[in-house]
Amino acid sequence: MKKLLSSVLLGASVLALAACGEDESTLKVGASNTPHAVILEQVKPILEEQGITLEIETYQDYVLPNQNLESGDLDANYFQHIPYFEAQKTEFNYDFANAGGIHIEPIGIYSKKYASLEELPEGATILLSNSVADHGRMLSLLEAQGLIKLTDGIDKTTAELKDIVENPKNFVFDHNTAAELLFQMYDNEEGDAVLINSNFAIDNGINPLEDSIAIESGDSPYVNIIAVQSGDEDSKEIKALVEALHSKEIQDFIVEEWGGSVVPVDGK
Repeated sequence: MKKLLSSVLLGASVLALAACGEDESTLKVGASNTPHAVILEQVKPILEEQGITLEIETYQDYVLPNQNLESGDLDANYFQHIPYFEAQKTEFNYDFANAGGIHIEPIGIYSKKYASLEELPEGATILLSNSVADHGRMLSLLEAQGLIKLTDGIDKTTAELKDIVENPKNFVFDHNTAAELLFQMYDNEEGDAVLINSNFAIDNGINPLEDSIAIESGDSPYVNIIAVQSGDEDSKEIKALVEALHSKEIQDFIVEEWGGSVVPVDGK
């Protein structure tokens, strides 16, 4: 009788464990180190309560996360803003979907030589990213600050250097440096001003709010998103991830952690 009872209990335990296992899943998300991976770390316990284990793969570039998403090595990635995402889909024919917008990282203008935009001299060298996908955003910021004027009527998210129609101070635009290396140019005091994406600034100890001489406004269209393969945006795990990222707990964390240099959003 004791042996029979033990067998019954053991069988019940195995079935219970199997049942639990059926409800558990793993979600692998690629992310830039800062702020994306830092934010995802805060989401881990929220997803664990729903039986979802979040694995975070960190990247230091803007190319591999999409390649690895396409190959299936990732279930999602979280590193890119919408204009870059759309440009990548067009260029590489990626069949991706935007599962939800999470935050904005205002881009900043930095200089160790000048304390304000007004001090920039005639013929100053302005350093930009070598990624054409960044140029529309950077040039739009320069225009918003009154430094240049772009062609009327164009889509400014895709503006290029050739679209500059007024350059009163004859600035020289150097666009030969990878986005992730612009902070080094700033540290080395190369150029007169450098435009740096906030994730790279923060990752290298630069405070966008305190160290920039100008910064993008909070109504920027450059929202950082969760990208997935088309069709996966409706999966239980992806919906749970986006919902967790939109939660008050995570949005409050973003505000408190970065004090406005990373701005949470609550939709696509």
